[in-house]
Amino acid sequence: MSLSKKELTEKNQYEIEFTVDAAAFAAAVDRAYKKNVKKIKIDGFRPGKAPRHIIERVYGKEVFYDDAINDVLPDAYEAAVKEAELDPVGQPEIEVVSMGDGITFKAKVGVKPVFELTGYIGIKAERKVKRVLKKDIDEELERVRKRNARTIEITDRAAADGDTVNIDYAGTVDGVASDGGTAQGQTLKLGSGQFIPGFEEQIVGKEIGAEFDVNVTFPTEYHAEELAGKAAVFHCKLNGITTEELPALDDEFAKDISEFDTLEEYKADVKAKLQEKNAKAADDEVEQKICEALIALVPDEIPEVMYVQETENFVRDQDNRLRMNGLDLKTYLQYMHMTLDDLRKQLRPQAEKQVKLRLALETIARQEKLTVADEDIEAEYTRISEAYNVPVDQVKSMVAREDIEKDMLVKAAMEFVKSKAITKAPAKAKTAEAQEQ
Repeated sequence: MSLSKKELTEKNQYEIEFTVDAAAFAAAVDRAYKKNVKKIKIDGFRPGKAPRHIIERVYGKEVFYDDAINDVLPDAYEAAVKEAELDPVGQPEIEVVSMGDGITFKAKVGVKPVFELTGYIGIKAERKVKRVLKKDIDEELERVRKRNARTIEITDRAAADGDTVNIDYAGTVDGVASDGGTAQGQTLKLGSGQFIPGFEEQIVGKEIGAEFDVNVTFPTEYHAEELAGKAAVFHCKLNGITTEELPALDDEFAKDISEFDTLEEYKADVKAKLQEKNAKAADDEVEQKICEALIALVPDEIPEVMYVQETENFVRDQDNRLRMNGLDLKTYLQYMHMTLDDLRKQLRPQAEKQVKLRLALETIARQEKLTVADEDIEAEYTRISEAYNVPVDQVKSMVAREDIEKDMLVKAAMEFVKSKAITKAPAKAKTAEAQEQ
């Protein structure tokens, strides 16, 4: 391949011309002949045995050119844009210019915008770490107690708020059984608000085996319009009662659910983990503020195809996540009463932000002349290999080193910007009273 022309024809678009030499194209034509000869019938020859020159005489010299062009073009185009030092986006428009001494192509290539970026050093993003209060520790301990609660069957008292009951019920409206208003063996936690307002409260105080009527009125905005605002009677039977018994908050509890011997040690560990969680949340908030600031610095000259491609990437990611949970995109869209275009419209704003952020970070990496060490690239290949349980050589065959380097440069640029950001709050001036003390 030889590059003969590179010309900027309009903003973010180049026109290039490149040639595949005669020998390389002739070899591609020969491969096309060998690939297709078995499908070509020529009188006087057995299937697959007709010589190439006979087939070309019958069908024309160009009979194998389309396949040959499709053979040589991908690698030739990739080599041409690399030699032209272009970073293409979207699909190029390619045409054959001439054929003779080889084959010459002309391509219109959309490229990533190249611009200078200023204002990314010294971005203000105050880091606010939320303090861990006693109530935060108490709430976490209560959550752990609930996760380790025992379910106890109640036989010696009536149902109380907070209990879980097992009931049968049959509902009627104006004396007529209501659709979906009958169930047997239904479990219900009293006080959860799961049923119609007023239903759960009328079970409180009832004994196991009791049969009783619950009188309620459906909400005026009930999802079943035919029942909205109407009075109903549910004949119920209480089959059983269970409740949760929380473990005592003591040293034995700490030993059972952690590696610590005392409750105080466990509390200290809970506090430390909450502090770590709050610190990470503060770091994430700082990074989000920096990202928003960087996005705002990017000029509005982004090729539309970049937004379209990133939106489609988001759609594919959504589909993959759904499939991991046993769904697919089509079913999800039906469930959400959405079309694929609705989903694209929903994802488009975030896709635009992602495109601008990456462009900003790539520009910063270029302007600051950031580099990635070979050993760091190798370490990244190893990380991917271990994460997906795939041999390193296989990862290298699937992911180009250049792509790994680009992604790592983007991360390096973000770390650079974060290191230059102003994350501390300005010192507050002391009050006159404090200065006197």
